[in-house]
Amino acid sequence: MNIGPYALANRLFVAPMAGVTDRPFRQLCKKLGAGYAVSEMVTSRRDLWDSLKTSRRANHAGEAAPIAVQIAGTDAQMMAEAAAYNVDRGAQIIDINMGCPAKKVCNKWAGSALMQDETLALQIVEAVVAACAPHGVPVTLKMRTGWCQAHKNALAIARAAESAGVQMVTVHGRTREQGYKGLAEYDTIAAVKSALRIPVVANGDISSPEKARDVLAYTGADAVMIGRAAQGRPWIFREVAHFLATGTHLAPPLVAEVRRLLLDHLLDHYDLYGQYTGVRTARKHIGWYVKTLPGGEVFRAKMNLLEDCEAQLRAVGDFFEALGDRMDRIPATGDAGSGPRQAWMNKDKNQEEAAA
Repeated sequence: MNIGPYALANRLFVAPMAGVTDRPFRQLCKKLGAGYAVSEMVTSRRDLWDSLKTSRRANHAGEAAPIAVQIAGTDAQMMAEAAAYNVDRGAQIIDINMGCPAKKVCNKWAGSALMQDETLALQIVEAVVAACAPHGVPVTLKMRTGWCQAHKNALAIARAAESAGVQMVTVHGRTREQGYKGLAEYDTIAAVKSALRIPVVANGDISSPEKARDVLAYTGADAVMIGRAAQGRPWIFREVAHFLATGTHLAPPLVAEVRRLLLDHLLDHYDLYGQYTGVRTARKHIGWYVKTLPGGEVFRAKMNLLEDCEAQLRAVGDFFEALGDRMDRIPATGDAGSGPRQAWMNKDKNQEEAAA
């Protein structure tokens, strides 16, 4: 699969998640089998570009190509300037955010709120494409199925975006109204895929190898994008890749490997954020890793009280070393059988029972 001139390693993508997909996390996911990763969203507000938060999000030192940066905003000219700003700082692909459901984003008419104003949405797409074209930088778009159940317009926006020069579209199978509640639906994604010539990526509730297989088969999408399921389980990408290639499951990672991966991740995290912020922002990552492990919740409560990087590292190392004395591998997780194919089968069965 290609995005513009960039050939991707596979069709397993890391979803952009604010506060999560920073450079250390993206690099870790790529190391563990992801073929592509998109940054946290960077604001289009010029007055915030010099802020510490934005400077960290625009830091791509040592990151493997292609470097994809997501931008968010509500003004076409400001979004064009934001695209140029990030291209100057190493972005090789620019992604437009029309999918974020967060209230603080939507209240300013950014993110998925843009789907309520198709004219403005298209103006932004056209301005960003025009700003990136002279640099040979592809533009992609991430969106939801629509603002609400009564107004699903992903297909209309996707068609307009393709005509304006967007080179890939990602659709999360929920409306903004849903947030992350309920189940993602894939009929809208399938409709977008059948209507477009450019690559289409399916996103939403992809949390196991089986689910990835079923979503790809059901929608015809060119790739799947995984977000929350990779939190604390970044090896999900190699598990999915192995399953898609062989039809068999990869063994869960060894406890010793996860210990090493997490400690290396923490060191990279501290290097980006520094001592004070690093130890605090690392807590959520550690919490995700240990959430389902024996003694994980007790350890998490104690770990959240630590305010020193060395103490945090030592505590994590000791926890996994003790866990390794009790088990060789991390317990497998997943939701085999809960994919769209299963839901589709259940729906047909229910209809048959109702007819009978």
